[in-house]
Amino acid sequence: MPRHTRSVDQQIARFNEVVGRIDRGSAARAAQRRQVSRSLQAVRRKATNIGVALGILIAATIAFGLIVGPIGIGGLFLVAALMVLAVLVLSVMPTERPIVDYKDDMPNKAVVQRLDSLLSRKRAALPAPAASRLDAISAQLPLLENRLAETQILDPLAQDARRLMGRHLPELIERYERVPAAYRHERDGEGLTVDERLVAGLDAASTALDDLGRKLAREDLNAFETQGRFIESRYKDSSGALPSE
Repeated sequence: MPRHTRSVDQQIARFNEVVGRIDRGSAARAAQRRQVSRSLQAVRRKATNIGVALGILIAATIAFGLIVGPIGIGGLFLVAALMVLAVLVLSVMPTERPIVDYKDDMPNKAVVQRLDSLLSRKRAALPAPAASRLDAISAQLPLLENRLAETQILDPLAQDARRLMGRHLPELIERYERVPAAYRHERDGEGLTVDERLVAGLDAASTALDDLGRKLAREDLNAFETQGRFIESRYKDSSGALPSE
């Protein structure tokens, strides 16, 4: 095999390795940023709801005073009590929107976002080993979301991803939650507890998602390989030196 061909293969393998590390690191940071962003959005929604409620009470108090008459000391105490009650109720009231049901015509990007929201909400209810697996899966979602957004729904790879993220993975977590806590330490026919079976399933899902991500990125890797071979063949002679001008 010519030296320049081996060189191209080595560079492509090196590129694949480096890009893989970058993608995993970027995905993990993106998952952390999304978690922080969700928390900030929840705080903003609660603050907005509290502000709207207090504004309505103040407006109603002013309107009552202008139309009916002074509300008096008792009325002021009542308004103040209502304000305090509104702040307390809206502070503890959940602001998250319900997760929509999966549909076969749902866009690929929406399927990934739905899974991301579901994993974020279910994490606290799962045992620590399973929660760490959810973090690993969440770290894979930004890359998959980006790739699948450019992929047709009927593409075979997209169909595989949609089945795993839209149905199988959410159903695994849902079925685990249905098992009473008292029975989760019993071992099945293969010697695994319910918790261990959950972790094994999440590990399998993470591996499958990683494989899907690599396959979806194959087009870019093939384009890089073609470009690398072209540059090698165009600008290097058989000895590996650049052609002289």
